[in-house]
Amino acid sequence: MNKHQFAILIPTYNHGGQVVNVVTEALKLNYPVIVVDDGSTDDTYEKLKHINTIHLIRHSLNQGKGAAFTTGFAKAVEFADWVITIDSDGQHSVEDVVRLVQSIPENKRPIMIGMRVMPSHVPWTSRFGRKFSNFWVWVSGGPKLSDSQSGFRIYPIPEAIHLEVQAKRYQFEVEVLVKANRQHIPVIEIPVRVNYPEQRISHFRPLMDFIRNSQTFYDLIIQRMFR
Repeated sequence: MNKHQFAILIPTYNHGGQVVNVVTEALKLNYPVIVVDDGSTDDTYEKLKHINTIHLIRHSLNQGKGAAFTTGFAKAVEFADWVITIDSDGQHSVEDVVRLVQSIPENKRPIMIGMRVMPSHVPWTSRFGRKFSNFWVWVSGGPKLSDSQSGFRIYPIPEAIHLEVQAKRYQFEVEVLVKANRQHIPVIEIPVRVNYPEQRISHFRPLMDFIRNSQTFYDLIIQRMFR
């Protein structure tokens, strides 16, 4: 099978109101599009199953964003060298994919991060969460970044798979950065636009995800100490 250079991966969970538009815009880029429905309980899957131009994979139960990435990467490696990840809540401008792709240095295979330029109305909790994550990614042995939580990225495949990230939920996105840095895989940030609609649906749970993040960073720091 001939490989495409890029594939788009869209993990989704209960985003029936936004995901079809995100998928429709992504298809305009003429890359293969993989959508992993991570056990949605709304009408997400019903809306997606009629789009016969995508690779649709469904988890029977919600397993987490990291698990959706793992499933999507395993599919993408069949026909692509790079995977572009886009969140399904509509916060990313698909047009910025072109900028991110064009910013990949020649003959390099980095992880590219769409560094979100936050509008002024973003809640302080989101700003604090980003700074918290950035600091602990660095302390854990990862790169020094401005937006370690961005889900808008480009991953080299199969390098990302071989990092053997353990986290199954949001923590995947910080663990992969630390493990990439340890393997000398460059991480490059490029500023991108972001849209935070007033009715945006987020599945981030501040208390539970703070605890999970803390555990992930603890484990990574311990690993760093004994490497």
